[in-house]
Amino acid sequence: MRRPALRTGVRWKISIAIAAVGALIAFALSLVVHNAARVSMLETSRDLQMSRLLFAQRIYETTKPRTEPKLGSKLNDPELPRPLRSLLADGRQATYVQGKGPAPDIWAAVPLGNGDVLSLHSRIPGRSADIMKDLDRALVIGSVSVVFGGCALGVLIGGQLSRRLRKAAAAAGKVAQGNTDVRVREAVGGVVRDETDELARAVDALTDALNERIEAERRVTADIAHELRTPVTGLVTAAELLPPGRPTELVRDRARAMRTLVEDVLEVARLDGASERAELQEIALGEFVSRRVAVLDPGVVISVVHESWVSTDPRRLERILLNLLTNAAKYGRPPIEVTVEGRVVRVRDHGPGFPEALLREGPSRFRTGASDRAGTGHGLGLTIAAGQARVLGARLTFRNGAPEGVASPGAAGGAIAVLWLPEHAPTNTGSFRRPAFPD
Repeated sequence: MRRPALRTGVRWKISIAIAAVGALIAFALSLVVHNAARVSMLETSRDLQMSRLLFAQRIYETTKPRTEPKLGSKLNDPELPRPLRSLLADGRQATYVQGKGPAPDIWAAVPLGNGDVLSLHSRIPGRSADIMKDLDRALVIGSVSVVFGGCALGVLIGGQLSRRLRKAAAAAGKVAQGNTDVRVREAVGGVVRDETDELARAVDALTDALNERIEAERRVTADIAHELRTPVTGLVTAAELLPPGRPTELVRDRARAMRTLVEDVLEVARLDGASERAELQEIALGEFVSRRVAVLDPGVVISVVHESWVSTDPRRLERILLNLLTNAAKYGRPPIEVTVEGRVVRVRDHGPGFPEALLREGPSRFRTGASDRAGTGHGLGLTIAAGQARVLGARLTFRNGAPEGVASPGAAGGAIAVLWLPEHAPTNTGSFRRPAFPD
């Protein structure tokens, strides 16, 4: 069972982390400052209370005859707290804080020579309580300010890092689409150097290594196909000179298949080299497709919904149509339908549809649409069609007529290949220009 995942950006993760750390630090510092201020205030109040009591004791002991204690002190106060009595039992003077509110009671007591106890009891002045309240309010405001400031700083730092990562991801996506001239390090930019630059350099190095390997494989494939071209041509010519018969037909058929394979491999190698350029002409797309498809396969149902003038390479467009129709005839079921609507050409059959691997990853050489390895194809037809579409600046997509995972026989299913011709076709130099005729 798949667990639900919460997606958040780096910006918010960093800001939340900084805000949480700031909140913890602000809370801890506020608690320390509050306790230190309270302890200092109580110690000052206790010292002041003891000083007043000692002064009252001197007055009491030096007055003859002795009168009632002065300055609010009391003799043998019955409300004297029990913890303070236990301290006085040892003959020591002591102070005691009673209560835990913002304004607790402060007790001070001293034992007299005759066994009596002189004590002074008063509440902390309201001014001190107000000072503590003001301090707590200032600490709360400061803590909230620190949290919001940390959050803003996190958004700023995280936003910069997020932008750099997004630029790197966008550049890596362009590289994955085949634009090998893009460099992730240049796309990231910036003055500050961090781990993002290391990642970008690693991706660029990987791209260069893959490009070198692909180019080496392409050269080897092209060289092998080119070397095979001459002997295969000779083999086909020799097969034509054999006497009639069933073995001769088999040899000729296999020789032609080998020649077709060599030509296809050479074409794939040229398309991989990205040196192909379209030779553009202005054509009426619906009329062109109707004429070419009728020659390629007379049994195809052709429908022109909307005519459109396009600037494209007729030879390459015919090659794309031939490969799509061949694939539909080989792996699909009739009827095969070709629909032209503006700049869009759709080729549909009513067979089992494209395999999931092709829909997910696109066409791949030497991987056929058959479910087993007994098929007669080599998986180059759709690969060549996709490569020729790139040369035309077009987009070739594949989908199935039935929903994924649902078997729909007849008209409900089938494979659908859609060729989207661009509004601005590539020129012979690889750039783009506007077509001379509007739609």
